[in-house]
Amino acid sequence: MKSDRALVAHLMRRAGFGATPAELDALTSENTYEEIVDGLVNPERFPELDESYIERYYGGEPVAVHVGKWLYRMVNTQRPLEEKMSLFLHHLFPVAWGKSEHGPSLYTEIAMFRRVGLTDMKTILLELSRDPAMLFWLDNNENHKDEINENYGRELLELFSMGVGNYTEDDIKAASRAFTGWTFRQPLSLYPNGHYPAEFRFLPDDHDYEEKTFLGETGNFDGEDIIDIIVKQPATARFISRHLYNFFVEDEVQVPSWATEAPKDEAAIRQLSKVFLDTGGQMRAVLSELFNSDFFKRATQFKKVKSPTELVAGVLKQTGEFSSPTPGMFQLAVTTLNGSLTEGTMAIMGQRLMNPPTVEGWHTGHEWIDSGTLSERVGFVESQFEDISKPGVMDMVRRAGDLDAEPAELVERCLDILGGIKVSEQTYASLVDYAQELRSIEDEDNPVGVHNLLQMTASTVDYQFA
Repeated sequence: MKSDRALVAHLMRRAGFGATPAELDALTSENTYEEIVDGLVNPERFPELDESYIERYYGGEPVAVHVGKWLYRMVNTQRPLEEKMSLFLHHLFPVAWGKSEHGPSLYTEIAMFRRVGLTDMKTILLELSRDPAMLFWLDNNENHKDEINENYGRELLELFSMGVGNYTEDDIKAASRAFTGWTFRQPLSLYPNGHYPAEFRFLPDDHDYEEKTFLGETGNFDGEDIIDIIVKQPATARFISRHLYNFFVEDEVQVPSWATEAPKDEAAIRQLSKVFLDTGGQMRAVLSELFNSDFFKRATQFKKVKSPTELVAGVLKQTGEFSSPTPGMFQLAVTTLNGSLTEGTMAIMGQRLMNPPTVEGWHTGHEWIDSGTLSERVGFVESQFEDISKPGVMDMVRRAGDLDAEPAELVERCLDILGGIKVSEQTYASLVDYAQELRSIEDEDNPVGVHNLLQMTASTVDYQFA
């Protein structure tokens, strides 16, 4: 074995959506930890999923179908950090279907996040500023040289790059003026042929070419110039680094409190910020630093609450139910009740992908969980692990062995099979007692008892943490 299995399992939960036992076997026997990190941040070394293959089985317009296609990618990709960074950017730059009701633009935006998420912050912000879904969501199509709309300029600074307290109202006005004329071509009508994509357009006649002063610099700036200035700010390095720490390492307080609440690990934020500034915001470099750091490796001690998406994708990956296109994936986003669409599993848990509640996105960490969402979460995991005929469940049961093993040994094996999860002393003791009980009532040659233990282990509250 070339790398520590528990540490690699931790890495794959945070940098992806977990790993199956077979994947962990291959990763740890063939690669050092540093080599695995290098492969994650350089995903082009691995084959891409065939998009046409996915479209053939998950076609259609409703946004739930697009969510289903994205979930399928999360579960089956050989490039997990691409999808995880897409989810990160969807958290950081939220756009909701509820305003545009135009699914193709949202799915195109997620594809853009996938394409640029591991490049650099200038490229990310520039592509975001040209994205039709974002332009419509924050009204930049209504931002004109003779009548500016400050919505995008304000959120670009406040929520997308620098954070409160690092700019002035005049900076917002200057940024907004620089983005005048950045709009999109309206897509063709919905009927009779369905939805068409929207495309970015720059209207020279609607752009403000006058001199502007932004963050202490003066010039005839356009949107790209504004982004250049933003990316080199220490405040931007710190703000993005704290977001990365919150997403990949440890749950922080919510973003509105960052102006007054210090980070949980100031040294880690400084470490990431330095790499950001030294490389011009190169995300591969920053993420390599993060995943190889001592603070990330120590984070195995922290219980980070899985988002509904992380939980659902991780479970589906382990059970293997959707290892090939299978009907029903989109129903995790919405379900049909008496002929009408209603909330699906993920929405009941508190996260509707491609339809965040506000421009602030979702509140994360322990705010994901209350009595109702926890019940839905545990029930989902229990039901997904119930069917022993699912290929992933069948493989896990085979690996767990039989009830002949000592109860504590069997529990340890189940914890390892489920991705090296850690449980509290109380949970561990309860699982050992349950294994002992199963041993006393089941035929040792019958795998049902081991399956029950695996299902019970996955159904613990501890499994809700990454």
